[in-house]
Amino acid sequence: MPELPEVETVRRSLKLRLVGKKVYGVKVIYPNIIAYPSVSEFIKGICGKEIRDIERRGKFLMFDMGDSYLLSHLRMEGKYFFKNHDEVINKHEHVIFDLGDIELRYMDTRKFGRMYLIRKDMINKMKPISELGLEPWDRKLTISYLKDKYKNKKLPIKSVILDQSIIVGIGNIYADEILFLAKINPITKCCDLSDDDLKKIIKYTREVLDKAIKLGGTTIRSYTSVDGVHGRFQNELSIHGKDKGNCPKCGSEIIKIKVGGRGTYYCPKCQKEKV
Repeated sequence: MPELPEVETVRRSLKLRLVGKKVYGVKVIYPNIIAYPSVSEFIKGICGKEIRDIERRGKFLMFDMGDSYLLSHLRMEGKYFFKNHDEVINKHEHVIFDLGDIELRYMDTRKFGRMYLIRKDMINKMKPISELGLEPWDRKLTISYLKDKYKNKKLPIKSVILDQSIIVGIGNIYADEILFLAKINPITKCCDLSDDDLKKIIKYTREVLDKAIKLGGTTIRSYTSVDGVHGRFQNELSIHGKDKGNCPKCGSEIIKIKVGGRGTYYCPKCQKEKV
């Protein structure tokens, strides 16, 4: 699934080509992609509008349509491609935006992606945006903020660090990398984390995501950016997917376990369990 760095990479790529473009028409081939409002209202609300900007909130792309935002969540395999009008529509292209000189096509092999059209004055009052936590670089993301969120949780930190209602944008790959750098065992209960642990989570969340964004994200399995641009952060991964290798810091064998149903990689020496 594309995580924050991948979505940010897509946002930047799309922004270069879309800002200032007018939407002349919308063809919705698979209606379930449109989560809100109805398909007819969605099309009516976008046609004739200019794309003023493309922003991001968590893992959501936010197309600024003037009086509203078109939200797009790529989920597992959503992608955007620019194509000519006369190119054949393939079976996985579900929403097509007519931009006059070219088409922007949303392709999604598994059909899990979703789009919303929400008025700007309601964007922070309605789901899905109203459910989101802080951005990793928000000044409000402090030790006291995390302490308050974690204090009554007995779940493993690996599961909770993925909770988008606390910090947005962290997915499975980056969670493993953050916890490895912070030297925190992934099964440590949130309520057992020290202030120093929380400080490290904040520090390495920002460092890991910053670096991943600079390298265009991580290309894992089906993810590519706009028009097939691949991320290079997979070449920088320290721990995730390395269960057949050794820790880059101490040389110990990397272990893979399941935490909350997610494949989780860690070093038993660098990330010792709390006793």
